[in-house]
Amino acid sequence: MPIDPERQWGVRRLAFLDKETGDQPTLREAAHRWLALDVDGVARPEGVPAEDLALCAAEAIQRLPGAFHAARCVIQASASHGIKSGCRMRLWYWLDRAATDAELKRWLRGAPVDPSVFRTVQPIYTAAPVFATGVADHLPLRLAVRDGCPVVAVPSPAALAPPPPRPRPPLPIPGSPGSGGYAFAALTNAAARVHRAGIGQRHETILREACGLARFVSAGLLSAQDVAGTLRGAGVGAGKPEDEIDSIIAWAMDHPSGAALPAGVAL
Repeated sequence: MPIDPERQWGVRRLAFLDKETGDQPTLREAAHRWLALDVDGVARPEGVPAEDLALCAAEAIQRLPGAFHAARCVIQASASHGIKSGCRMRLWYWLDRAATDAELKRWLRGAPVDPSVFRTVQPIYTAAPVFATGVADHLPLRLAVRDGCPVVAVPSPAALAPPPPRPRPPLPIPGSPGSGGYAFAALTNAAARVHRAGIGQRHETILREACGLARFVSAGLLSAQDVAGTLRGAGVGAGKPEDEIDSIIAWAMDHPSGAALPAGVAL
């Protein structure tokens, strides 16, 4: 949803402040009742033509949660449907209650849909492809309607709530047998998770791991220099700028895990 109704044209799609340019956020997350599922990775059965949107959609829908199976939806062929392999389409549904992005991600985890459409600033392209002069569209129709129940029953907010955080084991006493190995293992595992973090997850991963390791620093089991150097190397290897990493680590050292994050921290 636009943050400022007067700023909707000629502005960037931003959910957070751009620290480099100073550009202010223009969009905020909002729960909504419409749902666009971007289907990808579903094989098209042999004998099912790409132009049969209903059968292609049925192949994808059977892999969604049961609430979608008998629901009405608008089927829209994507630009690459029938050009690339598989069933590539967008399925538009109306939900019986407004759902948040986080709820949709948890509900549809494991389904053959692209989770990026649940992001606050992710555009959803709907235009048909433009073909070169003399090339005809291979699909006679790019829209179809699948009849059924007018709305999809969404699980309750409690059912889609995140699981409670697992309690962290108590830290070993400095100088006790095994305390050095325990801290070193935590540092090594944290660096591995940062290095594996994908695009869009690096900031959150570094912040989470740095806050966790800050507990070891506070307990005297690790030095701040060792934590900063290890996470900096892993973050740079994952493609995160070094100055941003240092800024994250510096903040985390003052806010070890267990402390509430301030409202202004962007994950």
